[in-house]
Amino acid sequence: MSEKLQMPKGTKDMLPSEAYKWHYVEDKLRKISAEYGIREIRTPMFESTSLFTRGVGETTDVVQKEMYTFEDKGGRSVTLKPEGTAPAVRAFIQNSLYADAQPTKMYYFTDAFRYENVQKGRLRQFHQYGIEFFGSKEASIDAEVISLAVRALKEFGLNNLSLNINSLGCPTCRKKYNDALKEYFKANYDNLCDTCKSRFEKNPMRILDCKEKKCQEIGAEAPLILDYICEECSDHFEELKKYLNVMEIEYKIDPYIVRGLDYYTRTVFEILNNGLAVCGGGRYDKLIEELGGPEMPAIGFGLGLERLLMVLEKEEVEIPKPVFNNLFIGAMGEEGHINAFKYANELRRRGIKCECDHMNRSVKAQMKYANKIGSEFTMILGEDELRTKMVQMKRMTDGEQIQVNLDNLDEIINIILK
Repeated sequence: MSEKLQMPKGTKDMLPSEAYKWHYVEDKLRKISAEYGIREIRTPMFESTSLFTRGVGETTDVVQKEMYTFEDKGGRSVTLKPEGTAPAVRAFIQNSLYADAQPTKMYYFTDAFRYENVQKGRLRQFHQYGIEFFGSKEASIDAEVISLAVRALKEFGLNNLSLNINSLGCPTCRKKYNDALKEYFKANYDNLCDTCKSRFEKNPMRILDCKEKKCQEIGAEAPLILDYICEECSDHFEELKKYLNVMEIEYKIDPYIVRGLDYYTRTVFEILNNGLAVCGGGRYDKLIEELGGPEMPAIGFGLGLERLLMVLEKEEVEIPKPVFNNLFIGAMGEEGHINAFKYANELRRRGIKCECDHMNRSVKAQMKYANKIGSEFTMILGEDELRTKMVQMKRMTDGEQIQVNLDNLDEIINIILK
């Protein structure tokens, strides 16, 4: 026997037995998105590497440590997308969507790839739901994005949520803050990790996001961004709080939220469930311009689907299991099998989930199989049933038998759907 192949580390199969959970989550998010007037976008699985170095930021962990980057046969550097925002912005610019009436609202479900330490709820290939709103600088749209995220998580049955918000200011006030951070970290420069030493000059705020314990300890008493934001950014943050208050959305100001990507400005937020982050995002008002588009503000968030499903399981939230099979048509003899196949396909065309035997099982084994796949009803076609066109249809939950006419499929369908 040949060696059994294994999936790559950091990946996971979605098995047919689990697919309904993913469908449930995706369907609910699609429905909520539609209610907010958000339409779907799909972008390529890989992009030019420069999109992420320019958009996500050269000093981020994502770019420095985690991207899957390679040269294609034409010698071009391409990267499997590590997140969804930069590709959405690239599509927005390339397709001149900025010329449309604003705001532009889009959502996506996408695979994303990051080479990082594998742990529960964190894979190297993961799946993300994200939304991106382009064109509005108003705090009301920040509040709308946050309210959508909170509402979605609550509708999934998560009740122990906490919303943390912060403002990272604009480039003007951020410069003053970066100067203050440099002054603060200067005394402990030699004790920083090598990555943070490289960040010291280019982007000292990234040091606050370091995963190394020694850097976290050094940064524990660092200056806070909210003490340095300008009047305009402060007013925007106060407006956001007013909108959240009017929607009765509870929040906490967390001045240590900096998020892991360089493009964020002003509003940033995270939503946690029992202390575990399940959703995060913020405003990125300069990214469209930095990637070659017009000056235009934007905001969005990302929600990891593996993380969400893990949290739902941990919280014992039961995802409703759909009916996978309405009717199993068993058969005896060659004519029985041919007609079972015929009726199964006719019923499928009329919207009934129907199965028949493809393994040449005995009648007893066919009924065991029908039970195993959770069929709601069963019937068996033999010589007598085909001759009289009358057959006993059995409800599997209570064993009740109902006589039906094979020439009257409407009758069979009405019993199933009743």
